[in-house]
Amino acid sequence: MPIKNHAIPLLPLIVEPAELERHLGETNLLIVDLCKPDSYARHHIPGAIPLDYSHIIAHQGLVRGLLPDAAHLNTIFSALGVTSDTHVVAYDDEGGGKAGRLLWTLDVVGHDRISLLNGGIAAWFNAGHPCTDQPATPAPAAVETSATRRGIVDAAYILAHLDNSHCCLFDVRSPNEYNGLTQLSQRKGHIPGAVNLDWTFVMDPNRNLRLKPKAEIEQAFHALGVTPDKEIIVYCQTHHRSAYTYIVLKALGYPNVKGYHGSWSDWGNRLDTPLEGGA
Repeated sequence: MPIKNHAIPLLPLIVEPAELERHLGETNLLIVDLCKPDSYARHHIPGAIPLDYSHIIAHQGLVRGLLPDAAHLNTIFSALGVTSDTHVVAYDDEGGGKAGRLLWTLDVVGHDRISLLNGGIAAWFNAGHPCTDQPATPAPAAVETSATRRGIVDAAYILAHLDNSHCCLFDVRSPNEYNGLTQLSQRKGHIPGAVNLDWTFVMDPNRNLRLKPKAEIEQAFHALGVTPDKEIIVYCQTHHRSAYTYIVLKALGYPNVKGYHGSWSDWGNRLDTPLEGGA
């Protein structure tokens, strides 16, 4: 694929397949594929670089899905060739959780030039956009991530804000997990005061899991009290599903969104955290 020698303009946070195709091969565009290896081997977007999801998360005992340290992230982003001018477009083959997690990570360290491919590889492939089975090789770059750590909270932060009416805890696990009927940690239930909506609600199954219309999503969010005037803290089991929701909220224009890394695998495996719905 020929390289176009002009820099890509800033793409929207949620980018449609047709719009992305118009920019293939442009300078400073980095497309990252977080699909399963066999999927990447069969077909992927031309020029897309594969990334193993396990490389962008860290674990401590029972706590999964933590943000890796700066040294590790520098190594990963340097290998991918992410510079301050790089616009990263991410996609996966499972609804956007893995791609969303990469983009959340970039946002946390202060990298603004990010986009999620609406509908992922399914939307791209099923609409007849170009694919290839030829692997792409990244152009490594020296990277030093910033220490902004915006968009991220931990258990201590949530404990300090449980009674804050301007803070909304948004649990995007399944209703069974939220209500303690499905147990994936030592304790079950949800964070006190958290509202719940399964992360897949925003996806249209008839359109390759593209986002539903903005008005429909906003109506559902607002009915739960998830409104732009509040600080929204999203969580799931390991901040995988909720990382996707974080990107959706940002795309809707919510100005103050944070992700709880570790999520319920942290809260539900601690002894110093209150819970509801765990009886």
